[in-house]
Amino acid sequence: MGKKIAVLGAGPMGLAVAYQLARDGHHPVVYEADDRIGGMTAAFDFSGLKIERYYHFHCISDHAFLKVLDELNLSDKMNWVSTKMGYWYLNQLQDWGNPIALLKFRGLSLMAKFRYGLHAFFSIKRDDWKPLDKVDAVKWIQRWVGPEAYEVLWRRLFDYKFYEYTSNLSAAWIWSRIRRIGRSRYSLFKERLGYLEGGSETLLQGMYSDIKKNGGEVRLKTPVTKVIIENGSVKGVATLHGMEQFDTVISTIPLPYIPKVMPDLPNEILAQFKSVKNIAVVCVIVKLRKPLTDNFWLNTNDPEMDIPGIVEYSNLRPLDHSIVYVPFYMPGDHPKFSEPDDAFLKKVMGYFKKINPDLVDEDFLDIRASRYRYAQPIGVPGYLETIPNAKLPVNGLWVADTSYYYPEDRGISESIDFGRKMAQDAAK
Repeated sequence: MGKKIAVLGAGPMGLAVAYQLARDGHHPVVYEADDRIGGMTAAFDFSGLKIERYYHFHCISDHAFLKVLDELNLSDKMNWVSTKMGYWYLNQLQDWGNPIALLKFRGLSLMAKFRYGLHAFFSIKRDDWKPLDKVDAVKWIQRWVGPEAYEVLWRRLFDYKFYEYTSNLSAAWIWSRIRRIGRSRYSLFKERLGYLEGGSETLLQGMYSDIKKNGGEVRLKTPVTKVIIENGSVKGVATLHGMEQFDTVISTIPLPYIPKVMPDLPNEILAQFKSVKNIAVVCVIVKLRKPLTDNFWLNTNDPEMDIPGIVEYSNLRPLDHSIVYVPFYMPGDHPKFSEPDDAFLKKVMGYFKKINPDLVDEDFLDIRASRYRYAQPIGVPGYLETIPNAKLPVNGLWVADTSYYYPEDRGISESIDFGRKMAQDAAK
């Protein structure tokens, strides 16, 4: 007979946990504070278009994601597209993302281009991340590419993504991002990324239906207020509706929430969770009458733009209008995070008109902003040594979030892979 197991959070990792448990004959009960499943992959109604609040794309190396699609008979919904990258620098839109674009790039010396390309090449070829684990990311990149290429191609990406955390990032963590995109190429000159028809909602609803079909439950608008721990063992969870008994609890909510939900953990464990740092995001999504550019990803280095880049999602997934995401990253306690949505919307409209002077106010059909306080865990050097093992020293209690598959960056496929393995370990 299967176990009854509580799962905290219905993002991709939480759903993957419940999906695996239900398929293995157990009875998962998923508790989600939001009114919908998905976490950062959740969809919303964008003036008639159901789309994610935060952009997502898929690489050919996303094996765990592709395996679930196959299991759910959704593989035919997956499409692969040759995409383009660009770079906004020196007030001009330049090609980016392949050797020819690098050679033609205006604003860099030939030696700087050579060093940058060499670093990218060896990063993509590298498999062993452990030698980079405790290496400072900025110093690692500067040693390879030199001060000129760092200043032009890297500094603002760091400044407008990590702010004061820039000086304490693991090279292994940054390397994994370079490698993932680099290995999505099917030739030296062509990048291939994937989109799912219907967006991430297609996968989420597929997993949700499978969980229910196999005896699991998903309870929306039902946050867990406390995990009950007595005598070193889990006894259950408390919600606003009361207490429910469980011998096993698997949490996938962001680590900063853990001390509040599990205050009875040992003090040294609580201190480790409290020490984890996260970046917040205000993500602006825009519906345009006509395209901004023909690039999927556009890096930006402009003193008038406080963003690391722009994602023109409709250049990956065909849609009736041009859909563009503009993420503003910052620490959650940064004054900018408390600014009203209008401040970010006005900035974006100004940025777009600068990049594409043909755009006028009437071309902006809709524009919204979404906020997520714990969008990006900070991968410090030696990160895995700073957090507890996912199996906590409490009988029946497992805790993890997207930072647990460090040095990989947060992603749907990585969350699915980690969640399924954690479910199997926890149910033994």
